[in-house]
Amino acid sequence: MAGATIKTVHDIFLSMEYGPSAPSSTSTAQAWLDNHSRSLGLFIDGKFVPPSDRQTRSLMDSKGGLVCSTVCAMQADILDCVTPAIKGFEAWSCLSCYQRSKVLLRLASFLGEHGQSFSELGELCQVSCSSSTVIRMLQYYSSWAQLRDTLIANWMPLGVVLVVGSDDCSLYYLLLKVLPALAMGNSVILVPGQSTAPPTLLLAQLFMGAGLPAGALSVLTGTDMSIAADVAQNTSIRYVTYCGNKQDGVNLCKATAGMGVPVSVSPNIGTTCPIIIFESADINSAVDGVLETAFKKNKDVHWVLFVQESVLESMMARLKVRMAGLKCVTLPTDEARVLVDTAVQEAQNKGATLLQASAVPSGTQYPPTVLYGVASSSPCVVTPSPGPLLPLMTFRSNTEAVTLGNHSPHGQAACVWTEDLTLALETSKSLSVGSVWVNSHALSDPCLPVSGHKDSGTCTDGGQEGLYQFLQPSSSCGLPRATPVALDYAKFGTDATPFIIPDETVGTVKSFAQFIAGKACKSESGTSVVVHSQGGSVLGYCPDGGQKDVRNAVEAAIKVQPGWMKKTTSARAQSIQSLAKGLEGKRQDIAKSISTQTGLPMEEAELEVELSIARLSHWAAYCDKVHGETLPVPQSGTGLSIPEALGVVGVVLPDKHALLSMVTLLGAALTSGNAIIMVPSQECPLPALAFIQVLLSSDLPAGLVNVITGRRDQLTKALANHSVIKAIWYWGNSEGCQYLQYTCTKPLKILHLFCQTDKDGNYGSRDWTHASVLEEMWRNAVQWKSVWIPTA
Repeated sequence: MAGATIKTVHDIFLSMEYGPSAPSSTSTAQAWLDNHSRSLGLFIDGKFVPPSDRQTRSLMDSKGGLVCSTVCAMQADILDCVTPAIKGFEAWSCLSCYQRSKVLLRLASFLGEHGQSFSELGELCQVSCSSSTVIRMLQYYSSWAQLRDTLIANWMPLGVVLVVGSDDCSLYYLLLKVLPALAMGNSVILVPGQSTAPPTLLLAQLFMGAGLPAGALSVLTGTDMSIAADVAQNTSIRYVTYCGNKQDGVNLCKATAGMGVPVSVSPNIGTTCPIIIFESADINSAVDGVLETAFKKNKDVHWVLFVQESVLESMMARLKVRMAGLKCVTLPTDEARVLVDTAVQEAQNKGATLLQASAVPSGTQYPPTVLYGVASSSPCVVTPSPGPLLPLMTFRSNTEAVTLGNHSPHGQAACVWTEDLTLALETSKSLSVGSVWVNSHALSDPCLPVSGHKDSGTCTDGGQEGLYQFLQPSSSCGLPRATPVALDYAKFGTDATPFIIPDETVGTVKSFAQFIAGKACKSESGTSVVVHSQGGSVLGYCPDGGQKDVRNAVEAAIKVQPGWMKKTTSARAQSIQSLAKGLEGKRQDIAKSISTQTGLPMEEAELEVELSIARLSHWAAYCDKVHGETLPVPQSGTGLSIPEALGVVGVVLPDKHALLSMVTLLGAALTSGNAIIMVPSQECPLPALAFIQVLLSSDLPAGLVNVITGRRDQLTKALANHSVIKAIWYWGNSEGCQYLQYTCTKPLKILHLFCQTDKDGNYGSRDWTHASVLEEMWRNAVQWKSVWIPTA
């Protein structure tokens, strides 16, 4: 035909164009919605419940047409939901591992039959998640349901778990929490976002057909995140886990503070992630991967492209050719278009060069755009706007690439492109992210564990490691459920230091020192607090530490922690073993301090010292025994699961078993490569103060272990408000637990909380001699990284 253009295979290869896609149909999903009159009710006790006189919420498709309406649950619906959930847990957890596995496999079979409905419904709701992906998840977690009692012995399900997703949360991430919770024997109350509500309601219906007990999976829909906090108020809820954007997660943490329920957050929407292209990369493959990642596949996160200077021209030339065929992206609103235009204009004003797929149309359409020449502090990098914008920066050395890649406060994922395997592994290990894809992009599989590094979450999802958030050791007590108190967060921990009036004890009692940066020292405040015996007599004075002492300790810790983490496991083991030897050499002095402080007979105090020596020796042996593994990924390639240190951990120590609990928590932190700041019990600080003598004679790097004495609430506040501290392990009162849950959100901190006293002042108990405490605390001291290396 005259004027026709015929492209050869060589032409298509050069431009890397994609062929036309087949027209999609949603007729099966439309039929399912019509069967429900396009008004979806709540899913309670194994069936759809369409409550009357309820507010509804309309869901629109990408063209503005009505998909369906969902019911907004109220307090009465929550009460109707929780009781069946408790009965569902009893029925579901009583089944054998094999029986639970069969139910999950049966659902996988059902999805094979009804996968078209599920996939079409996801596409219609703009939360596309293929049925094959969900089937893979069901197959994976059904095997863990089968093997739970064999491979995860002495751990038990939590009970009723609340899973919450924001309106912009992807269906995959939501199911990455629902399915493992069910596989471990819990019942689940699911509060999905607006877009994910229809597919999850369909999945709940299919679950009932597969044999899941009624009530084991319930779905509540609402107008906003407040419904999740209302559900969490019920004392039967044992755990709350959230995925979506960070702000909704922060709001949920604040709304549930003081309820006595653990809350974990996975803010996997809107984070900033690096793509690093080295000169040793296959540039053609890298360009194709960049376009797929930044503009087509993973739109939940913002990407920043870093290119080595030596291949910049080649990279830009290929980007220009291959971007020419990309279609414009539809922005969600007119306001989003204004934000994109503003970001582009600001970048241009600061010298950035634009590389766009096409001319910029009006309306909500915007072409894929590369912004070359931006600075790392540019607004389009620090606070990216919604839209197809890809900032591009250059680097010279490998070290500079890692520094730029770690510049973001987020730590969700990264892509590394290089044909040098050694460089790929070194870069992957150095990046502070939960997932690294080498020469690939946005690959996901349920066997890959992903932890939220830095400000990207407080839990691990996926893999065997992700199962433990839905389990508890048989010896664990957990937080007691409570009613939040009226707490003035601004005034918490600000009480004035009590006066110490000189009396006849002056010169007759000992003054103790705290331990910061490898030295025994006084507090920056220059004040002290009294150390009393159980009978009330004065045993001495210890420094009244505060914010400045915590700051000094953190500064010392962050200097030495990277070096400690990079030490060989055998070197760490030797250092911890030296602590055990040091403690053995001072066993009589420390046993006497325990007896004097607590009033225990010397025999019992000596036994606690003996157990503490054994515990440190156990941690030394633990150093090189528990590590990552190669994962059985279904695709062609190699998946690595790597445990990493959290960084700096703050610990407020328990009152009971002051020495044994201290060395248990200290060993867990040091074994996994962390630095630690410990606050001894305000009631019983003497054993920790005596242990400082052991630390002074040890070969641990100065600043790796710090001991700050003083008032618990004041030091808890100082730990919570320091941005570098990644995790806080807290033993204290309910007010302290509530303060930490409310405050530790900027940035997000991993919290391990234990309320020592209930509302009547009774002590909770913890068996520090039980072996399960070792694995539990070790798992609290690490974060996981998955590295995916394709081979074909």
